[in-house]
Amino acid sequence: MGCGMGKSEMQMKKCEKVSISVPAIRAALLIQRWYRQYVARLEMRRRCMWNIFQSIEYAGEQDQIKLYNFFGFLMDHFTPASSERNLISHIFRENEICRDAEWERYFCYKSIEVPDSYSGPHLTFPMTFCGVSKLVEAFQQKQQLHARYVLQILGETWKLLRILPNISHVSACHTKEITICGDLHGQLEDLLLIFYKNGLPSSEKPYVFNGDFVDRGKKSLEILLILFGFLLVYPNDVHLNRGNHEDHIVNLRYGFTKEVLGKYKVHGKKILKLLQKIFSWLPLATVINDKVLIVHGGISDTTDLNMISKVKRHKYVSALRPPKVVSSGSKKETMNGRNMEDSEQTECRRRVYSLGHQSSKRGRKYDPPRRSSHSLPVSHQLNLSVEDELKRRRRLAGFDQSYGEWKRLDSDSDPECEEATETDEQEWKQIVDLLWSDPMPPNGCIPNEVRGGGCYWGPDVTEKILRKHNIQLLIRSHECKQDGYEFCHNRRVLTIFSASNYYEVGSNRGAYIRMGPDLVPHFIQYQASRTCRELTLRQSVGWTERSALQALRTQLFVHKSNLISAFQEFDPNRTGMISLSHWASATESVLKLGLPWRVLRPQLVSSTRDGMVDYQQWIRELSITEPKLEISDTSILETMYKNHSNLETIFRIIDTDHSGLISLEEFRQTWKLLSSHLKMEISDKTISDLAQSIDFNKDGSIDINEFMEAFRLVDLSAHA
Repeated sequence: MGCGMGKSEMQMKKCEKVSISVPAIRAALLIQRWYRQYVARLEMRRRCMWNIFQSIEYAGEQDQIKLYNFFGFLMDHFTPASSERNLISHIFRENEICRDAEWERYFCYKSIEVPDSYSGPHLTFPMTFCGVSKLVEAFQQKQQLHARYVLQILGETWKLLRILPNISHVSACHTKEITICGDLHGQLEDLLLIFYKNGLPSSEKPYVFNGDFVDRGKKSLEILLILFGFLLVYPNDVHLNRGNHEDHIVNLRYGFTKEVLGKYKVHGKKILKLLQKIFSWLPLATVINDKVLIVHGGISDTTDLNMISKVKRHKYVSALRPPKVVSSGSKKETMNGRNMEDSEQTECRRRVYSLGHQSSKRGRKYDPPRRSSHSLPVSHQLNLSVEDELKRRRRLAGFDQSYGEWKRLDSDSDPECEEATETDEQEWKQIVDLLWSDPMPPNGCIPNEVRGGGCYWGPDVTEKILRKHNIQLLIRSHECKQDGYEFCHNRRVLTIFSASNYYEVGSNRGAYIRMGPDLVPHFIQYQASRTCRELTLRQSVGWTERSALQALRTQLFVHKSNLISAFQEFDPNRTGMISLSHWASATESVLKLGLPWRVLRPQLVSSTRDGMVDYQQWIRELSITEPKLEISDTSILETMYKNHSNLETIFRIIDTDHSGLISLEEFRQTWKLLSSHLKMEISDKTISDLAQSIDFNKDGSIDINEFMEAFRLVDLSAHA
């Protein structure tokens, strides 16, 4: 009855449909498998390139610390009258005995006139939200702030920082989420993108910026001025932690010193000197709701927040230089270096593989300080307004609410004039660990020999230190992460990095954190480069890969003599051929970058024969060009390439007037310093030949920038 299909017919129809769809399912599975393998291969390539960038970066940091340790050795062991010591003594500030009154006169901006032709922003003080907003807009339009306003902002920032504690305490609530940003490294476009997506700092939108504002990027000063401007307007809602790059010695190598001097040729030296003092006064940590600790680098097994809260942080102008501890009962060295006898030498600074990592005694229980200076009374009035609190702090700091002349503060006297103690050395180690350390997967705490400063600490140390201070989460920066953030140590440690495209366009995302009263971090990721956002995954990986291999080829080229010597140890008969395994072992023994050389071999070695590498031909195929100069000793060129950054650092140290020019005699002294550091002989004739070959206009002086650019290697494969 009816026209419906029988049960057997329906089952037959269903089977037909299923049988028809089986090939489609198989095809979909094959496509899915292929795509997953494709993405996995791209990810492997990306991680391999990432390791190249990171290894070269950390090797540079280690090289920087080795050079600075050498300078410290000169300061400790050479007589005060020696020429080598005099060349570099000013970077250690041992010849400065200025007090606040002298610094106030030196940094005074009032004599600097703003000409009518100036088209940039005009600022009024005290700073207002409107004023800082105009500053942000001006920098967005690539305008430059006049030197008078720069010095004025920096001067007011210096005053304010001196009344802030070492550890800032902030609160998150339902109506006021806290935004936490990591490294910016002079990339203004990242900061502007954060403000665009998240809003400008205000009393309703507090921010924590976790150090490394400067170096590498080209807009470091603009970032500082924006952050300092908001700090002056909202001192209770904008918090700045010091990073390892807020250090005038590190700035010599990584670009910030050069940036400031290039933008402000007349007043650049004064700006740098004031920034040097500001960096030493930046707070060291921030704590949210007494449960979340934010520091730039990390911790160690000896980290003691109670000790950190009481440190006179401005004494440690450069974290790279440990305090000189005077042995009890020994004769003290005077400022001019007299009364130094062999039997009664001052104790030299302890040089270890990793700066600052050495065991110390356990500290006492943590006592959270309030946001005030070390011994200033704190108002307990809950209804105190932000403006009243700001006025009170200005008054306590020694300057009035109109940002006028301030009184002398004894706490900011020159730290080098104070006698160091064993406690100073313990405090210095605490600061180095906060600024330089990195987490590691295994338990323990070991010197961070990769960077050359701080330590590597494991999950057991995280558990111990966080439990000791009743902290539930540690947020740190200091390391570039591909996604802009990364958890480790059972999600008790969180790394946040806000500089996108850090190594190369497409190399990484930037990120920042929003955190409410539940203290759960919420991440916002971004790419500041429009070009990168338009690239496919394959194009992005390819772009990054080419840049990483270019950097690696340059490293291989500048070590070519050492590489050939290492290869020849595996080639006693001088056949010119070695196995792939020997090639990989020899390459790692010279460069010490910890890279998977056998995996990288297809990208670096174009051809092999029966598993053997023609290393002489391989060196010739690196496709690196070098300048054509008539120099009697060509080995100095390889020394120049290999130590390019070290040489530029020494040049900028010797250029005491920051003119960008050094005399031929200073050029000779630079090379003598470098040869002492490298423990190698470079003859006066070789140095003279090099100097004359680059003194193009024969005026007896050398332009540092032109010299360094002339010796910059070019990878021809990148332009093929």
